[in-house]
Amino acid sequence: MKKRKYQQKARAEQARETRQQIVEAAVKLHEKLGPAKTSIMAIAEEAGVQRLTVYRHFPDDADLFEACTSHWLSMHPPPAVADAGDPVEPCAQTEKTLLAVYDYYRNNERMWTVAYRDVDEVEALHEPMGRVEAYFDGMRDELLANWKVPAKDKKQLSLTLRHCLRFTTWQSLKNESLSDKQMVNLVMNWFIP
Repeated sequence: MKKRKYQQKARAEQARETRQQIVEAAVKLHEKLGPAKTSIMAIAEEAGVQRLTVYRHFPDDADLFEACTSHWLSMHPPPAVADAGDPVEPCAQTEKTLLAVYDYYRNNERMWTVAYRDVDEVEALHEPMGRVEAYFDGMRDELLANWKVPAKDKKQLSLTLRHCLRFTTWQSLKNESLSDKQMVNLVMNWFIP
């Protein structure tokens, strides 16, 4: 009996390792080619396994994309809202946060470019990317809570913050050959009445 338990543990460990190889291969190919252009056969080849092994570990695309997104985000966690001292000065906090977010986008540009490019083509990306958007919406809400503006201006400020935090906003400003600091200086002017 003990021998059987040992074999089961070894088999379970081997299965975890194989699963991890598949996830790492998929993440590598997603970043290189984009999710829409990454086939199960290519993932299997990159991972050094059979195509059926990929299907055995990930019976559908949603399972695979969930594992890939979790793995990638664990290695590249998005920044949190910046600490701006006590009492919180919302302008300084927003500026620090945007600098951290834009630095994050610059350091992870390739993956975000292909993920946003392919999200409409790959249904399995909808849920993980929706959670990413929700994370940045939470960041917006946290920043917004510290701004003391009249109720009538809250909606406009919320929309502005949301726009400033989006990868697509950073990407469009980057295409103008602006540094992250220059981008932040520009978007901070959007907050001044």
